[in-house]
Amino acid sequence: MRTPHGHNRRSGSRILGFTLAELLVVLAVISLLIMLAQLHLFGLLRKSTFRAQVQELVSTMQMAASAAAESDRRYEVILDIPEQSYLLRQITNPDLSEVLDEEIILQANLSSSCRLAYVEFDDRQYTNDGQAKFRTGHTGWAYGGKIVLLDEQGQPHSIVVNRLNRIVALEQGNVGLPEPRLKNELLF
Repeated sequence: MRTPHGHNRRSGSRILGFTLAELLVVLAVISLLIMLAQLHLFGLLRKSTFRAQVQELVSTMQMAASAAAESDRRYEVILDIPEQSYLLRQITNPDLSEVLDEEIILQANLSSSCRLAYVEFDDRQYTNDGQAKFRTGHTGWAYGGKIVLLDEQGQPHSIVVNRLNRIVALEQGNVGLPEPRLKNELLF
């Protein structure tokens, strides 16, 4: 029915809406979904943090090899296992044991989600408690080897530095190294 002023007339005073119990159930469901999304997001961030750190180290190694191949300069990536850090430097000083501040191109620390476990060179030299140095020049890496990193679950990942073809690659697991070869040996 319409009133003379054009308004609808309500029959009764029933107001539509949610009861308090319904509102609490909806809020509980929304809270649960938000909590699950946060847990999933934090898990993804932890994984990407490991991946991002490992990829940054791989990129640093590749940058050193590329820069050395395109010039007559020599570079060195120094991995410090006790400090869980690494640096890239351009070698300018004949004393290779001394790192000058002006030589440092990049320095980075690894977090607890990415632990440097050990380094094994392709001549079977191994270290898990000191520094490991990968040097590269115009002719390539002085030594190849692998850098073993552990993720949050303690799973190993290997960065393999191939001195014959200058390739630096990340591989799942603790991979074996090929037998050492001389650089001038022909491979068929």
